[in-house]
Amino acid sequence: MNASDAGRAYPIRLPGEGEGHRLPGPAERVAVAFEGPDAGVEQLTWGQWSIWEAMSRHGSWMPLGGSKPLEAGVSLRDVAEELRYLMTRYPSMRTRLRFDSGPEPAQELFGSGEIHLEVHDADDGTKPGALAAAVEAHYKHAPLDLAGDWPVRMAVIRRHGELTHMVAVMCHLVTDAAGARVMLREVAARTTAPPVGTQQLEQARWQRSAGRRHDDRALRYHEKLLTSIAPRRPSGSADPRTPRYWSAELRSRALRPAAQAVARRTGATASTVLLTLYAVALARVTGVHPVVVRPLVGNRFRPGLADVVCMLSQLGLCVLDVADATVDEAVARTQRAALSAYKYGYYDPRRLAALVDRIARERGPGFDISCVFNDRRDESPGDPAGDPAGDPLTGDRLRAARDGSEFRWAGTTDRPSERLFLTVEEEPEGIVLGFAADTHHFPPGRFETLLRDIEDLAVEAALDPAAPTGVTPSGRGA
Repeated sequence: MNASDAGRAYPIRLPGEGEGHRLPGPAERVAVAFEGPDAGVEQLTWGQWSIWEAMSRHGSWMPLGGSKPLEAGVSLRDVAEELRYLMTRYPSMRTRLRFDSGPEPAQELFGSGEIHLEVHDADDGTKPGALAAAVEAHYKHAPLDLAGDWPVRMAVIRRHGELTHMVAVMCHLVTDAAGARVMLREVAARTTAPPVGTQQLEQARWQRSAGRRHDDRALRYHEKLLTSIAPRRPSGSADPRTPRYWSAELRSRALRPAAQAVARRTGATASTVLLTLYAVALARVTGVHPVVVRPLVGNRFRPGLADVVCMLSQLGLCVLDVADATVDEAVARTQRAALSAYKYGYYDPRRLAALVDRIARERGPGFDISCVFNDRRDESPGDPAGDPAGDPLTGDRLRAARDGSEFRWAGTTDRPSERLFLTVEEEPEGIVLGFAADTHHFPPGRFETLLRDIEDLAVEAALDPAAPTGVTPSGRGA
C-alpha cells in the first residue's frame, strides 16, 4: 500500500472490527474547548513518516494507551481539565492529517478546537473495571479518521455518580514511548512552563532544508551497509501456519540482573547487551550470519528533541558479527555497530525505502532486513550487580530465577508485519521478551527456543566472562 492509497483507505478498519467491542453510546459527552500556540500545515516529519509507513503496512492506526482506576473524589471537571491540558500543551494532540495537497499526506496543526470527553455509566450488574476494559477495547478497535478526528480518545466510567476509571487511547502518530513518558511526567506535575524543544512543524521545516545534508550522509551510510550484506538463498519455513503471524512472550526474572552484570563488566548499556544476545540467538537458531537487525532508535539524544512529545523513533540498521567470539567480545562489536546505527538513525524514510527496494531488486528474493529490535524500557542508573532487592548476584540465584521463567503464546493474526520483531518490556519482577514472527519464514517450533536461548546466554555470560557465543562464521553453533 503506498501513501496515497493508504490515505484514501482511511479510516483504517481492522480485521474483525467491532466484534466483541460494541458498546451502547456514552451516557454523556462533555465538550472540551482548547487553544494552543502555533498552527499551520507542513509535510510529515521523518518520525511521522516512519510510523505512517508502519501503519499503512499493518492496516492499523496503532493505538496506544489504556485504562486506570481514579482516586476517590476526582470530578468530571478534573478529567475535562486534564484533557484540555493535553490538547493545549502538546501540538501533536491537535494535529490531523491532510490528503488534499498531493499524493502524500501532510500534517495540519490547529491552534484551537473542541474535543469530547465521554462518560459511560456502569449499572449495578456491571463492574466498573470491566466496563473500562470494554471501552478501551472499543476505542482501540473502532476506526479512526485521521483527517477528521482528533488523534486521542478519552472517557471516564461513572457509577452511582462517582467516577471510578479513566480511559485514554491515542494514535501512535502522537508520540513514541519516550514522549509518552515525558507526557505522563508533565501531566502529573501539571507543568506550566512552555514546552521545550523543537516541535513538529519546526522539525519538518528543518528536515526539508538544512536537514537534507544530514539525510544525505545517512543515505550514503545505509547504502554502504546494505550493499555489504552477502546474497542469501530465500528463507522459508518447514511449518507455515494460518493465521500467518504468531507472537509469544517469555517472562524472565533472570534476564535483567544477568544483562546488567554483563553491561557493567563490558561498559555497554544493558540494551546493547540484549541486542547482542538477540543476534547470537538468531544466528544459532537460524544458521544465518552475520545477523542483520534493525534496532529502534529513539533520537532523543539529538539537540532540541529530548523532551518533545511527538513521534521521533525510527529504525536503525546493524550488521552484527557475533561469530568466533566470547559474549563480551560480541557486545563490544555490537556496541560499535549500534553507535553508528544511532548516529544515522535520523533520516527520510521515503528515500531509504527507495534504496532498499532498489537493492532488493538487484539481490533477488533472498534479500531481507525486516528483523526489528525494540527495547521499550527506560534504563536508569542502578546497581547492575544485584537484583531489585539489592541482594548479591550469584550463580544459584540466577539459575533459580531462570527456572521460574514462563513462556506463553500471545496471539495470531493475518495482518502483515515484520518477519521478526523482538520487544523488550520492563515489569516489576523482571523483563518480558515479546517475539512476533512470520511463520512462513520462522516456524512456531523455534519461538521458545530463541527466547530461552537469549536468557540462557545472559545467565552464562553473567557468570563467566569467557563464555563463548557458540556461533561460527556460517552462523551455526560450534
